[in-house]
Amino acid sequence: MSNLTELSMVDARDGLRAKDFSAVELTRAHLEAIEQAGALNCFVTYTPELALARAAESDARLSSGTALPLDGLPVGIKDLFCTEGVQTTASSHILEGFAPTYESTVSQNLRNDGAVMLGKTNLDEFAMGSSNETSYFGCSINPWRRQGDDTQLVPGGSSGGSSALVAARLALGATGTDTGGSIRQPAAFTGIVGLKPTYGRCSRWGIVAFASSLDQAGPMTRTVQDAAMMLTSMASHDEKDSTSIDAPVPDYEAEIGKDIRGLKIGIPKEYRVDGMEPEIEKLWSQGIDWLRDAGAEIVDITLPNTKYALPAYYIIAPAEASSNLARYDGVKYGLRVADSSDDIVSLYEKTRAEGFGAEVKRRVLIGTYVLSAGYYDAYYIKAQKVRSLIAQDFSNAFEKVDAILTPTTPSPAFGLGERSDDPISMYLNDVFTVTVNLAGLPGISIPAGLDGQGLPLGLQLIGRAFDEQTLFKVGHVVEQAAGFDAKPENWWGGAS
Repeated sequence: MSNLTELSMVDARDGLRAKDFSAVELTRAHLEAIEQAGALNCFVTYTPELALARAAESDARLSSGTALPLDGLPVGIKDLFCTEGVQTTASSHILEGFAPTYESTVSQNLRNDGAVMLGKTNLDEFAMGSSNETSYFGCSINPWRRQGDDTQLVPGGSSGGSSALVAARLALGATGTDTGGSIRQPAAFTGIVGLKPTYGRCSRWGIVAFASSLDQAGPMTRTVQDAAMMLTSMASHDEKDSTSIDAPVPDYEAEIGKDIRGLKIGIPKEYRVDGMEPEIEKLWSQGIDWLRDAGAEIVDITLPNTKYALPAYYIIAPAEASSNLARYDGVKYGLRVADSSDDIVSLYEKTRAEGFGAEVKRRVLIGTYVLSAGYYDAYYIKAQKVRSLIAQDFSNAFEKVDAILTPTTPSPAFGLGERSDDPISMYLNDVFTVTVNLAGLPGISIPAGLDGQGLPLGLQLIGRAFDEQTLFKVGHVVEQAAGFDAKPENWWGGAS
């Protein structure tokens, strides 16, 4: 039997149905790998007993011929998704110990299709961050290292625990959420595939909110086909979420291997930013050549309002965060810091001061400021107008092209602490990704090469709203052309 943790999700599904191994064996192999990988700090809450119980249920269905689409496949669930009876913290002290009495729609969809939850993965606190360093439970560690250098690297954020878990072969896939790049950027940093679906494709119900008009759940996997398979289960219409699209979920996996001849791929000049590393520029050019060689037509396009995207995002997202995080007050659930002499205002103040980390406080303060009297029009309303212009730029571009190719990030993964004292430098990690969230479009990051220090680099494809099919089709072509089969050298112990 091959090393079960090296299988793709598709190969594991096929092996289970061929009875080459059982779901319990597959799950146990991943649990054993996880238990050797404590140095990566991928989990906030690890649930091995629950995983084995669900794997046994999958084996019963597999044996009876009633297998579900994801039966027996071990996955991680980002600790932003509420899970019934299992601690859900958003990696924040203020929610430590909170066990919801309900399940998020996305994690319920995965469970309904037979996926096996290994545990709740680490993230930046309330998904606010680009490195996983703002987690109350400590940073997840990127399994990749620079050649000849033992410096610990960040796995990206906010879905850093999920990206590290999948890259280290500790799970076949994981859920992430993407508000400004929080699936795609960590995917690029760890050499995996990360898809941010169209806003409304996956229900947001039961996901701890950061910025409600931007947040979207998506899959993180090792192959494009695995991402297609996982999204088919994650996506659904949900009456509990008013922003959920009422439309059938396509068979995304059917797009894998289709011809892309005749498709038009846009290359936006505005993404050639100052300070982008030459290796990323070179990889982007290589990606253009791969698509041209596959028969696609390359079209130069312009997205003129791109330069305003990052400042607009860092007004809109904190504004929505300041509203969403007002509910954490120490009264109903989670942390409470008070004594018997405190009045209600003191209870709020002490609980929030102790419960929230520095980055969350920073964003709440920014958001409260831009929503305040006298500044609302100057900042928030203006940012919303910029958002409309950015969406219009994409609308104009998609009259000429079928998809857009860009880099995912302006740099490879960086070391722990290298940017944590410089919020602006940290925010610039999202320069290529935030436009997609502002416009509500789908985007996918595909591992496409290594830099000179042996670290993975990603290419991003952006599609029309609710046209994830084209992203899977074109993404598979990029994946095949890149032939990316590198994986991190196992320094954390145990068999990878």
